[in-house]
Amino acid sequence: MSGLADLWTQVTTPQPAPDRLTVAVVALVVLVALTVPGVWHLLRHGLTIVHEAAHAAVAVLVGRRLSGIRVHSDTSGLTVSRGRPRGPGMVATVAAGYPGPAVLGLAAAWLLSRGYALAVLWLLLVVVVLVLLQIRNWYGLWAVLVSGAVLVVVTVWAPAQVQAVVAAGLTWFLLLGAPRAVLEMQSQRRRVRRGGGRDQSDAGLLAGLTHLPAAAWVGLLLVLCVALLGIGGAWLLAAWPTP
Repeated sequence: MSGLADLWTQVTTPQPAPDRLTVAVVALVVLVALTVPGVWHLLRHGLTIVHEAAHAAVAVLVGRRLSGIRVHSDTSGLTVSRGRPRGPGMVATVAAGYPGPAVLGLAAAWLLSRGYALAVLWLLLVVVVLVLLQIRNWYGLWAVLVSGAVLVVVTVWAPAQVQAVVAAGLTWFLLLGAPRAVLEMQSQRRRVRRGGGRDQSDAGLLAGLTHLPAAAWVGLLLVLCVALLGIGGAWLLAAWPTP
C-alpha cells in the first residue's frame, strides 16, 4: 500500500516542464520523422497498437465481445470482436481506429499542459499492457513487448527532465501521426482500386455499413484528427506551468 501511495504521489505531482522552444523543436523532430519512409514504418507499429486499442475499447463499450488483437509486420493490424454485424455499435467500433491515437494524444496533451508528464507515461503504459492481454500473434506480442519495455525504462529510470521531453515527443507523435495514418489509408485505397482489388480499409468497411461513401469517411476521419491535433497542439505550445 505504501508503494502504491508513493506511486500515486509521483504521478499526481507536477514536474518541471521544458520551455516552449524545446516543445516546438520536439514537434518538428517528430514531424520530420513521420516523413521519412523507413522511420515512419518503424514508428507506425506504435500507432497501430493504439489504433487497435481504440477498436477494442469501443467494441467493449458498445457491448461487443472482444476476441483478440493482431499486429503485423507490415504495420497493419486486426481487432476481432463478436456481436451484431451491423448497426451503430459496429459502426462506432470500426470508426474508432484512426481517431484513437489523436484522442489519446489529446488526453496526453491535456495532462502535459498541467505538468503531469509522468502521468502521460503511465497512461501509455496502461494502454500497452491492456493490448498485451489481447494480443493473439507472435509478431504483435514482440511489437507490444518492445513498446512496453521502452516505456518502462523511461517511466521508472529516466530523470524528470527526460521524462517530460519523451512524454512531449510521444504526445506529438500521437497527434501528428493520426492524420498521417488517414492519408496513408487513402493512398492505399487508391492503389487497391487501381489494381481492381476490394477496399478492406476502415473507410471501405464503414461505407459498407452506412450510406456514406468511403471517400466521405476518409474526409470525416481526417477532419477529426486534424481538429484534435489543433487543440492538443495549442495546449502543448501554450504556457506549460512549472511547479
